[in-house]
Amino acid sequence: MSVVELEHVWKVFGNRSAEAMAAIEAEGIGKAEVLRRFEAVVGVKDASFAVEEGEIFCLMGLSGSGKSTLVRHINRLIEPTSGTIRILGEDIGAMKTEALRVLRADKIGMVFQNMALLPHRSVRDNIGFALELRGVDGYTRAQLADNALETVSLHGYGDRLPSELSGGMQQRVGLARALAADPEILLMDEPFSALDPLIRRNLQDEFLGLSQNLKKTTIFITHDLDEAIRMGDRIGIMKDGEIVQIGTAEDIATAPADDYVADFVAGISRLKLVSAAKIMMATDQFTARNGAIDPAAQHPVASPHDDLDTLVGLSTGTDLPVLIKDSDTLVGIVTKDTLLRGLQGGADA
Repeated sequence: MSVVELEHVWKVFGNRSAEAMAAIEAEGIGKAEVLRRFEAVVGVKDASFAVEEGEIFCLMGLSGSGKSTLVRHINRLIEPTSGTIRILGEDIGAMKTEALRVLRADKIGMVFQNMALLPHRSVRDNIGFALELRGVDGYTRAQLADNALETVSLHGYGDRLPSELSGGMQQRVGLARALAADPEILLMDEPFSALDPLIRRNLQDEFLGLSQNLKKTTIFITHDLDEAIRMGDRIGIMKDGEIVQIGTAEDIATAPADDYVADFVAGISRLKLVSAAKIMMATDQFTARNGAIDPAAQHPVASPHDDLDTLVGLSTGTDLPVLIKDSDTLVGIVTKDTLLRGLQGGADA
């Protein structure tokens, strides 16, 4: 069972959103026509995806693409105009107020770019604030807050005020606040985008380490493709409220769904992103072109999971193709021409 599931979710903003939605379903009209006829704006268009336990799913797109609007549907901060959202198998659209409150408090943690820390409260009290609203006693709150501070490498800072911390440290406090309640799901909306590049990268690394240890299911919003590639097990790319492609970073880089996605990935390095399995030539195809492989030749050998950077290193100083083996079984061959096309991102690769 998926932890988070969205099926055909639409959000239309405006006083005539119900009329607009009916016309969309009956006539298939587009965003421009919805605006012209109903003075309504399509914020999310027919979004469907599922996120598995422990997965980091990145939603990315330019400003105004609908990614932040979409993520706020997951805990019903925004009500969908149409569609179904399930959390741990339960339709949250059917939840009553109290059940929804419990879901938000116990199952979902949120981390935003602006942490909105309470300036007059200590770091420990900021972290424990949500627990305080749930009626958790002061001793337990302090224990959980200190445990969360330890998790985000801020041990000993519990008595400080937010103003005494750097931006990166405040961001850690926001993450600790989300983790203190031990939610199953984290919603992270551009949490590191306002930070300096070095601090941002360090926090990305820290969060990836935490994610591996804590197995939190995470939906991570970003406008930065490099960040999405580093953070996401899978990436969903949005444009004008619509998810235009979902896949791994390798899938998106090697087979962009349209020109919009191709423009996104055009400038990224493929060295650490694309595997041998994506570019290798079938053995029968190689032998048909080049003849049988000489078993006595000292061919470099790689696995299907090795990246292009590894293949470049193996190919340096030899004219022999790289043999791709899986458990000692020859599954493919990478020639220098194939490797160059793979680096370039050509269609043949």
